Amino acid sequence: MGKILIKTPEQIEGIRKSAKLAAQALDYAGQFVKEGVNTEYIDDKIDEFIRSHGAIPATKGYNGYPKSSCISLNDVICHGIPSKQTILKSGDILNIDVTTILDGYYGDTSRMYTVGKISSVADELIDVALHCLDLGIEQVKPGNRFGNIGFVISRYAKAQGFSVVYEFCGHGVGVEFHEEPQVDHASRRNSGPEMRPGMIFTIEPMINEGKPKASVDKNDGWTARTIDNKLSAQFEHTVLVTATGCEVLTDIHNDYPIT
Repeated sequence: MGKILIKTPEQIEGIRKSAKLAAQALDYAGQFVKEGVNTEYIDDKIDEFIRSHGAIPATKGYNGYPKSSCISLNDVICHGIPSKQTILKSGDILNIDVTTILDGYYGDTSRMYTVGKISSVADELIDVALHCLDLGIEQVKPGNRFGNIGFVISRYAKAQGFSVVYEFCGHGVGVEFHEEPQVDHASRRNSGPEMRPGMIFTIEPMINEGKPKASVDKNDGWTARTIDNKLSAQFEHTVLVTATGCEVLTDIHNDYPIT
């Protein structure tokens, strides 16, 4: 494992602004999530919003990725590519994942959206995925170990009858798109490096209805689906380790107190 960056006050402020913009882009996108809308249209609106605020979408062109967001429907775990052919219908659940670059700093966040009436299983899965994120955030404080994030997430998800994707993880973020450390969502208690003030990273648990394994589309090289075609849900925040706890930088609705 490489070195985990301790951000300077100047960097933290820049990342905070970018993180806020990324969250605002998700708020903006929500109005377009409705039956009959194609996901490329939503992506175009996200791109316009980000650029109109003086930033650029980090995903566009990243390792060849073609779009300004990831939009992952139903059995797609992550990295769903927006498309004119993907048209929303009642009962769909989808994750929209946005990363902004504002004045050179990165902010990364995602959340779930629903279309019309969804199944009771989908509703429960979304609730569990959000609670997994909340549990992970509660572990963010100086001196704690990164492994405890994944430990509490996997313990809860499995107790609810769901599984945790282990092939994708959270990551350091802010100065670069992906930095150290790797933040696993299924891990051993008290494992991994120690959290220190000034570290910034994402927590983004992907919770599956069925088996935890992912299958990446051989044609586009990005779209990761569940291997049993069952549903997947994910939420993501960018978090800062403070001197006494944490600050959720992508929280613009005051859902998480600064500790």
